Amino acid sequence: MEDLIWDNRTQNWTTYSTANNIDACARYAICGPYANCNINNAPACSCLEGFEPRRPDEWDLADWSSGCQRITPLACGNGDGFRTLSGVKFPDTNRSVYNLNMTLDDCEATCKGNCTCTAYASLDIRNGGSGCLLWFGDLMDIRVYDETQELYVRMPASELPMNKGPTSPEYGSGSGKKKPTSIVVAASLGAFIVCLIVALYVAWRKKKRSHKTRHVLMQAREEKYTNDEDGNKDTELSAFSLSMIAKSTNNFALDNKLGEGGFGPVYKGVFEDGREIAVKRLSKTSSQGLDEFKNEVGCIAKLQHRNLVKLLGYCIQGDERMLIYEYMENKSLDFFIFDASRSIMLDWPLRFHIINGIARGLLYLHQDSRLRIVHRDLKAGNILLDKDMNPKISDFGLARKFSGYETEANTNKVVGTYGYISPEYAVHGLFSVKSDVYSFGVLVLEIVSGKKNRGFSQQDYNDTLIGHAWKLHKDGKSVELVSSAVRDSCVASQVLRAVHIGLLCVQHHAEDRPTMSSVVLMLGNENYLPPPKQPAFFAEERFVTEINSMSSALTTDSVNEVTVTLMNAR
Repeated sequence: MEDLIWDNRTQNWTTYSTANNIDACARYAICGPYANCNINNAPACSCLEGFEPRRPDEWDLADWSSGCQRITPLACGNGDGFRTLSGVKFPDTNRSVYNLNMTLDDCEATCKGNCTCTAYASLDIRNGGSGCLLWFGDLMDIRVYDETQELYVRMPASELPMNKGPTSPEYGSGSGKKKPTSIVVAASLGAFIVCLIVALYVAWRKKKRSHKTRHVLMQAREEKYTNDEDGNKDTELSAFSLSMIAKSTNNFALDNKLGEGGFGPVYKGVFEDGREIAVKRLSKTSSQGLDEFKNEVGCIAKLQHRNLVKLLGYCIQGDERMLIYEYMENKSLDFFIFDASRSIMLDWPLRFHIINGIARGLLYLHQDSRLRIVHRDLKAGNILLDKDMNPKISDFGLARKFSGYETEANTNKVVGTYGYISPEYAVHGLFSVKSDVYSFGVLVLEIVSGKKNRGFSQQDYNDTLIGHAWKLHKDGKSVELVSSAVRDSCVASQVLRAVHIGLLCVQHHAEDRPTMSSVVLMLGNENYLPPPKQPAFFAEERFVTEINSMSSALTTDSVNEVTVTLMNAR
C-alpha cells in the first residue's frame, strides 16, 4: 500500500509505502537538532523545553528539518546547568565520546567544564550508572523511547527550575515554580520507589544480555591491545553510530541486502562522503555471532594487506552489533566459478591471478603479520573480489591466533566447511597453518575446474574433486580438469603447475604439505616440483560416515547451510 505525501521542501508529492505501518520517526534527523520525535503525537516533532523552532514558517508547513534553537543563549562559566530528559532515545553519537571508567558525577563535571559539551549520560544505566557518554555540538535525532535512560542537556541557569541539580525529581518539569517541601518529598519518594521497581525488573530481565553487550567490545579491545606491541593507533577501528549506519543503508532496506550467513545479513551502505561499505549485522538468532564479532574485532583490526578485506570499524549500540568493511564490488569468488553463465567472465589469466593473490594473503596471515593466524574457514565464498577482480580473504570469525613459537593446537570443537576441512582437523581436532594449506589446495582445484569439491560426481560413481584430480594426474591428463569456460584461454603449463601445487597442498599428512611461502615461490617460477603423495580424499559418503562415527553430537549446519560445527569425542 502506498500514500502520497506533500514534501514542503521540494513542493512535490512524494510516494511513501505504508504497507508495514512505517515509523515516521525512524527517518534520520526528521525533526532536526534539539527536537523530539513522538509517533503518537500530531505533529510528531516538538522542540525540547527551552528551545523554539529555528524557522517557524517551515514548521507551520510540517517541515521540521531545520530543527530548534535555544530561547536563551548559553553563558559558559556563568551558571550553566543540566536539565534531565527521560524516556528518550539518545541523540546521534557521531559527535560523542565515552569513558568506561567515569562515574556520573565525573561525567557532569567534565561536561560542565567544557563549553562545547552540550549533553551527557550514563553509558550503562543497568549496571549502576557506570561509564560516561559526552555529546559535543547540536543534539540530533532524539525521539521518545520506552527505556529507563536519562539524558542531561546543557541549559542556561535561567532555564533551570529552582536551580536544582540533575538528580532532582523536579528537574526537567519546566514549571519553574517552587513547590511545598512536603509535596516535593512525597513526589521524590514515590518516584524513587517506582524507579527502583522498574530498575530491578529491567535488570532482572536483561541481566545476561546487558552483561554481554557491555563486555564484548571491551574484551575484543583488550585482546587486540594485548597483542599490539607498539601501541600504534594509526589503524584504530572507528566506532560508528547506529543512526549513521542506518542512514547509509537506507534503514537496512532489502534492496541493499547483499546476502546472509551464519553471522547474519550483510548490507551495502554509502556514507555521505560517497564511501561504499559492507555492513555485517549480527542476527539475534545467531548462536555463535557474538563470539565471531569479538574474534573479528580482536583478530584483524591491525591486519593490513592488499589481499585481505579491510575492517573499517564496528557499531555496538543497545542490542545491535555490526562490523563495517570496505565494499567489494564483485561479490565473492563462488558467485562466478560455480555458475555456468558467469564463469566465462573469469578467463584463465584472471583465475591464475586470483590463485596467486589468495596465496599471498595466506602467506601474510601465516608468516608476515604480527601474529600467526589460521583462518580455519578458507573457501570460495570467503574470497571477495574488488572492482579490479583482485581477491581478498574475508570472514575471520573462526580464525585463531598463534603467538611465539606456537605452530599447532587442538580442539574439541571443529568448525569449518565440508569439503575444505583437512583430515587431521576433521577427525582429530588438530589444526595448524597446514590446515589452511589444505583448504587452499581444494580452492585451487575448484578454481581450475569450476566444480565444487563437495558433492562432486563423475560419470557413474561418486567421488571428490580431489580424487578425480588425483586420478587425472596419475594418468598424465591433468589438463582435462580445466573448466570448459576457460579452455580457449588457458596456458597449459600454468594449468598443470596449478593442479600439481593443489595436489601437494591436499596431501593426507600435514607434514607433507608445503608452507604458503613455498607455494608462492612455486607459483611464481617454473622450477621442478616434487611429486605429490596420495591426497586425503574419500568418497564423500564414506568420509562423512567416518567423521560422524567419531562424533559425540549430531552435525549441525549454520544458517547458510555451508559452515558446519562438528563436536568430536576426545
